[in-house]
Amino acid sequence: MNSRVSLAQGLSPPLSDLYFRTKWSIPRAKPPSTLTFLSRNSPRFHLLRLPNSMVVEAVRLDGPVVEIGELSGTEDGDLAFETCITRTLPSALTLEQGLQRITEAVEKMKMDSPSSASGIFRFQVLVPPSPKALNWFCCQPAESSVYPLFFLSRNTDNPTYKSLYLKESSGVFGIGAAIYFNNSSSTSGELSLTKRYLSSDSTSIMAYGFVDINFNMESSSMVHEAGSSYFFIPQIELHEYEGVSVLAATLAWNDSSRCSFEEAVCSYELSLKQVSRYSWPTTEKCHSKGIRSSLGKLNVVEDETLSMVCINLFSQGGREVMADIMELKEAPSSCQFCIRLSPTAAVSSNMLDHTSQMCYSTRDCANINTVWASLIIEECSRLGLTYFCVAPGSRSSPLAVAASTHPLITCIACFDERSLAFHAVGYARGSHNPAVVITSSGTAVSNLLPAVVEASQDFVPLLLLTADRPSELQDAGANQAINQVNHFGSFVRFFFSLPAATDQIPARVLLTTLDSAVHWATSSPRGPVHINCPFREPLENSPSKWVPSCLKGLDFWMSNAEPFTKYIQVQHSHACTDTHGQMTEVSNVIQKAKNGLLLIGAIHTEDDIWAALLLAEHLQWPTVPDILSGLRLRKLVAFPELEENFMIIDHLDHALLSDSVRLWLRADVIIQIGSKITSKRISQMLEKCFPCSYIMVDKHPCRHDPSHIVTHRIQSGIVEFADCLLKASSPKKNRKWSSFLQLLNMVVAWEISFQISTKYSLTEPEAAQVISETLSSKSALFVGNSMPIRDLDMYGLNWSEGIHSTAATMLNSELPCHWIRVAGNRGASGIDGLLSTAVGFAVGCNRRVLCVMGDVSFLHDTNGLAILNQRKSRKPMTVVVINNHGGGIFSLLPIAERTEPSILKQYFYTSHSVSIHRLCAAHGVKHLLVQTKVELQDALLISQYDEMDCVIEVESSIDANATFHRILRKFASQAANDALSILLRFSVQDSVCKIHRMDYSLFRIPLRAPPTMTIVDQDRSKFYREGYILSLYLEDGSVGIGEVAPFEIHRENLLDVEQQLRFILHVIKGATISCFLPLLKGSFSSWIWNNLGVPPSSIFPSVRCGLEMAILNVIAARQSSSLLNILLPQIDEGDKSERSSKVKVCALIDSNGTPSEVAYAATTLVEEGFTAIKLKVARRGNPMDDAAVIQEVRRRVGRQIDLRADANRGWTLEEAIQFSSFVKHCDLQYIEEPVQDENDIIKFCEESGLPVALDETIGNIQENTLEKVAKYAHPGIVAVVIKPSVIGGFENAALIAHWAQHQGKMAVVSAAFESGLGLSAYIQFSCYLELQNADICKAMKSELVPSIAHGLGTYRWLEEDVTTDPLRIDRDPYSGFIEASVADANRVLQKFQINHNVICRNFTGEQVSIYELNIDTKGYSCFFKVHEVGQRTSDNIVLFLHGFLGTGEDWITIMKAISGSARCISIDLPCHGGSKIQNPGDKDTAQPSFFH
Repeated sequence: MNSRVSLAQGLSPPLSDLYFRTKWSIPRAKPPSTLTFLSRNSPRFHLLRLPNSMVVEAVRLDGPVVEIGELSGTEDGDLAFETCITRTLPSALTLEQGLQRITEAVEKMKMDSPSSASGIFRFQVLVPPSPKALNWFCCQPAESSVYPLFFLSRNTDNPTYKSLYLKESSGVFGIGAAIYFNNSSSTSGELSLTKRYLSSDSTSIMAYGFVDINFNMESSSMVHEAGSSYFFIPQIELHEYEGVSVLAATLAWNDSSRCSFEEAVCSYELSLKQVSRYSWPTTEKCHSKGIRSSLGKLNVVEDETLSMVCINLFSQGGREVMADIMELKEAPSSCQFCIRLSPTAAVSSNMLDHTSQMCYSTRDCANINTVWASLIIEECSRLGLTYFCVAPGSRSSPLAVAASTHPLITCIACFDERSLAFHAVGYARGSHNPAVVITSSGTAVSNLLPAVVEASQDFVPLLLLTADRPSELQDAGANQAINQVNHFGSFVRFFFSLPAATDQIPARVLLTTLDSAVHWATSSPRGPVHINCPFREPLENSPSKWVPSCLKGLDFWMSNAEPFTKYIQVQHSHACTDTHGQMTEVSNVIQKAKNGLLLIGAIHTEDDIWAALLLAEHLQWPTVPDILSGLRLRKLVAFPELEENFMIIDHLDHALLSDSVRLWLRADVIIQIGSKITSKRISQMLEKCFPCSYIMVDKHPCRHDPSHIVTHRIQSGIVEFADCLLKASSPKKNRKWSSFLQLLNMVVAWEISFQISTKYSLTEPEAAQVISETLSSKSALFVGNSMPIRDLDMYGLNWSEGIHSTAATMLNSELPCHWIRVAGNRGASGIDGLLSTAVGFAVGCNRRVLCVMGDVSFLHDTNGLAILNQRKSRKPMTVVVINNHGGGIFSLLPIAERTEPSILKQYFYTSHSVSIHRLCAAHGVKHLLVQTKVELQDALLISQYDEMDCVIEVESSIDANATFHRILRKFASQAANDALSILLRFSVQDSVCKIHRMDYSLFRIPLRAPPTMTIVDQDRSKFYREGYILSLYLEDGSVGIGEVAPFEIHRENLLDVEQQLRFILHVIKGATISCFLPLLKGSFSSWIWNNLGVPPSSIFPSVRCGLEMAILNVIAARQSSSLLNILLPQIDEGDKSERSSKVKVCALIDSNGTPSEVAYAATTLVEEGFTAIKLKVARRGNPMDDAAVIQEVRRRVGRQIDLRADANRGWTLEEAIQFSSFVKHCDLQYIEEPVQDENDIIKFCEESGLPVALDETIGNIQENTLEKVAKYAHPGIVAVVIKPSVIGGFENAALIAHWAQHQGKMAVVSAAFESGLGLSAYIQFSCYLELQNADICKAMKSELVPSIAHGLGTYRWLEEDVTTDPLRIDRDPYSGFIEASVADANRVLQKFQINHNVICRNFTGEQVSIYELNIDTKGYSCFFKVHEVGQRTSDNIVLFLHGFLGTGEDWITIMKAISGSARCISIDLPCHGGSKIQNPGDKDTAQPSFFH
């Protein structure tokens, strides 16, 4: 909540709610003093008027910013505050749509223009994130009508002109100047009225320019001048951040600077008109195509000593940063940029090469071979193909030499053509641009086939230039001469065999052939193309005459930098024009869907991922992302509940392990965008859904329908398809279908996470989780085939990260996540060439790549280490090798169950003992071996910040991995079954209900004796237990009861607890509760955050316990069921088994008295029917005295009774060891908390040999439970004692019990002297844990352990109860034991009647007093709206002041929470809410101006 005294608060409200200009009178008692911001060195700001171009009006900003604290010396008067309003528009599917959105917003603004004389207004919209800024800059005409224009690169890793062509370069494009700052050191500034510009949200306004540069606009000249600066804020700006691009338009006006609002709009529209007309076509295939040509046409001066500075106009403290030239020099800058300041003034840095004159010549070519090779390479560079993979060979020498000497070409070499070709595939995957492969003749060409097949199957563009012998050497026995014509058959999109190099045919054939081949490679369906290039000797650069006439007709080509033949694709202006045809049919099918499902397969471009996200938001369907979609490992930029509009189902694969889920899940309309789905179970599910409407969307025309169920095959890009659907209304949402799938996903995700977290050896699924957690939005993942891609698909984690940037702040309000770019070779899904592909992918995508593969895949491509070791034109990468010493995937296939282990090992696993460490050492690559989770995390962290490549080897085992995968599948299936059994019991209407109200009553019940954990006051004769009874009422009339029973020793007291209850009582009204809450797998924690608005850990444990108890009981009451049955619904009401009807109870003895007296009390309890007794120890001066008691009790009760001891952390380690030495033969079931220091628990277990139980240690854990209990997995710890009111409710108790049972430990529920109400709930919860443990034993095929006695013996302390019909715990007539009846506990909860004799008072809520306070002062009348809660007689008064654009009502919830101890008052500040300011003589209240 934004609540502090403030003149303005940085919020982002709806446009209609913004105040545009406000004046405040600030009285000061001190005499005036000089203000620092009125110095004569203030920057001068002018209108931007350029010669020989259309005038662009820019506002004059009068001076630096003044902070509130700097006003202490000013005299009384008015200080004008101007507001910079930033409005974020809905995300746009394309850049063109982003421009249209801004245009519409400006048009709306023009219709209701602001009345203020000056101001800044900024519109911004998220647009697709792929780099477009450079191309947009290059598209602008040479004779621009608007200046300045610039491109600023974000590349900070030693940028060169080559980097522009090798990989996509993101950065900033801007045009026009909304505000500019021109500060010359030789000219003194002038004094003027200072205004403060306040941003209405956290979005930064960036200014761009130069330091120590004086730009004279009148003469269009730039000169170096120390102390000078020139900066401007663009009118239109495309800023490409990491993972998102922001398109912004800024309008600034100031009547005193002769730039009115109308002139500012007119100037902006000039810029908009130009950039809209000259934009980068979305159909263009090569990002670098045309850059060289465009830059060469400009009259640009290249100066690599110059840097362009980028600054946030206002610092976080609100101070204008332009005031200090030293700060400007320290601001972020880029040494790669190009800026056009006027028709005659343009400068760049690291953008142009020395051949920027674009004049190509063959005059230095020694022979016709070099001529042809030179022409081929040059045309490739003009087509945007600048990455060459060169294999050594003699016949290919002309091509290799020409490529390696070309100024724009980057080459890499490898001795293995197979690895080299896969490397080219990787580069093309990363850059979306074809790589060129050059090989010699013969089998060198054949070695390209595996990579060609992969590229063909997965639509990856490649250009293969294979050298060949001339025709006279074919079929003549010449060395290395094979038939290379159509060598790759149907796996290439285009083949052409050139004639041997000759000057007898026009060289134009080379250029047109290349142009045609690249067009085929980059057109749908994209893929590899092959040009065979025969050469006769001499192959070296030996002089040999050639006739220049073969170059006839190439003069125009040599004089520019463009390809010979331009292929132009004409598109309709709108992507969706067939409104009455087939797309209408598809749209109708989607609109009528009842159970719609969106599948997102492999997606290769960021813009397609962007479109998929917008489509998922529009459809509101359950969305299943494949690992290769980029969304499976998405990064949340805020809280996960912001994903509610993106119903992403990550774990459908494991949910489908449940037979009941497979039978239930029937989608009637399925949309699949992107390529193949990795999960076999999902593919099988799709087939079982048939007949249904199955809509497959992909750009290629090929059939990807192995089950033959596709009913609508749409050949379209994802962006174009999304454009069609986004124009239609959203289909009707099926709440039941969506919510059921979301809940199934949540439960299965919880179970997977739990199972992995409680397996304390490093498993392959856990490795997948650790790896996915390591990824950031700045990195990328290349995943190998076989098990790595499946493990990451099934077990990878999406994760959260704080918001640190402007773009992330915008993204938070529009789309909830970034994505992680993921790639893999799934065309033919082979395990060959994976390492080489990953290295190429790292070059192409220009990110730090983390590659994950299996050991056999790694060994299959060890020559890829030679490419890895070259580290050319890329960032460092990390290769994680999961080494289980063989092909582990076969252990998970049916073949493993029906084949002899020896055969499996030799012929399927292909087990090996190859040293990966030595392989890496041989290639000079860093190697790390890890065997634990911590070691893997550390290794990944080191490699993430290291500037060298690294191979991390994860040691694993095929058998252990197979066993753990089977366990994961079993428990995921069981969790899905449990969840679905709950879900299917309700209709949509019955599954949720709103809370009408909650109230509570303070009770005080007498006890027969003091609680065992308290210090007894010898003067007291009566003892009491105090707490609260919660009553929760639903709108349908259902009522649920809960008990809140705090204990001082648990760091809670009644006063603090009641304040929290008052808060909850107010915020819980109207909250929705769901029948899914009893799942107890994160459901309550999520509900508390989403509905109460507080972190779950901030609620007192006893309060959360009582609240969960009330909610569970009200859900049970609403269903006419029991608490046990809603926790474990598959238990039939008629099930009369002992486990589901009775709970054993452990008696409790305080152990005061002599050993004989205590033994007599224990004997009496045994005679009553107790089978287990717990004795309190560590209450005496000597541990030997406690040991004597234990010995005597054991002697008297016999061995058939379970004895437990509870030391309550009363001993030092030495004392506990002394005690253990005397009772080691007493057969204790366990001793609770024997030592004071929890770090000594394991040491005690190992030294004493006594079984130990945890109690206080568990109670102290409030967060990260599984992580903190991990160290207590020691077998010497045999039990955990769980007090729900101490550890924070039933959900936390169930988690700890689940952990204990999976570790083979006892989970003992223990009361903390609660009333019969709490005990009744604990009895049913204990029964639930017993039944759950039986299921765990069954799933793990372990022996079923006997039922245990739970710590519910505190009922004997109750002299009176909170209910008129108390709980009855008696001796069972059949077993003869003291047992608690589940049926009787259910009776107490269902027919609960409060015993009013023990109720001290009731509370149903505080009333809020609202009144108006009138204040008259100095001719002004102020009317303040006041809200007041609490006793007016209280001496404690708390005043609450709201934040900017808030009201006093913002504080009501907090005021009610503390009203029991203070008088709470909140007011609406002037011009907010109901408060008003009235000037004398005004009939109406003066309101600040605003516009819509």
